[in-house]
Amino acid sequence: MSTFDHAGLTQNINTALKSFRQSQSQVMQNFYQMSQAAMVDGAIDAKTKELIALAIGVTQKCSGCIGFHVQALHKLGATRAELDEMLGICVYMGGGPALMYCAEAIDAWEKLAVKTA
Repeated sequence: MSTFDHAGLTQNINTALKSFRQSQSQVMQNFYQMSQAAMVDGAIDAKTKELIALAIGVTQKCSGCIGFHVQALHKLGATRAELDEMLGICVYMGGGPALMYCAEAIDAWEKLAVKTA
């Protein structure tokens, strides 16, 4: 099992981007607004949208994306069964490389469940 620290990674990303948020405030404000607009409940609910975002993060091999979207899924009340089913689609669409990041997502799920509970 992975020993990757997703909580630490997301904290480090936020810290590392602090000066960028200041120097590129308009870009970051617009990115935040876009992310908020994209995740609003509509024809697809917010939890499903976060599952889609996590699937993209897994198949694109983005550890930061995995950390942030797993945290969001815990807050939205996603279940382990929903995570597993989505990860099955990741393996189907992304093959072996996606499977390796599925293990990372499962590890993040287990470790971050404690932090968001």
